[in-house]
Amino acid sequence: MSKTIMTVDDSASVRQMVTFTLAQAGYQVVEAKDGKDALSKLSGASVSMVLTDLNMPNMDGIQLIRCLRANPSCKFIPIVMLTTESQADKKQEGKTAGATGWIVKPFKPDQLLAVVKKVLG
Repeated sequence: MSKTIMTVDDSASVRQMVTFTLAQAGYQVVEAKDGKDALSKLSGASVSMVLTDLNMPNMDGIQLIRCLRANPSCKFIPIVMLTTESQADKKQEGKTAGATGWIVKPFKPDQLLAVVKKVLG
């Protein structure tokens, strides 16, 4: 059975690219357009990992991470930020909230897959 990864991004094109890359490598993908959408889709769903953008409407990536880390069933899910932000203070904020890793956009498909494989083990 393949692992399921949730991708959370307000950009449809980024979600498509991430989904295509992960699906090609054999992963199942659940897409969400922002943090609120992600939380509603996660209730009851089992995902192995979450890839989230930082800057999104309704609920940004940092808020999403805090919500997931506060939920006992999501406490240990790896969460990787996939964002255009590369400043050290943003990375620190993500880490403090509970992010497992950080990928700066634009990303190369093999770079994304390498991080996913490393995080999922």
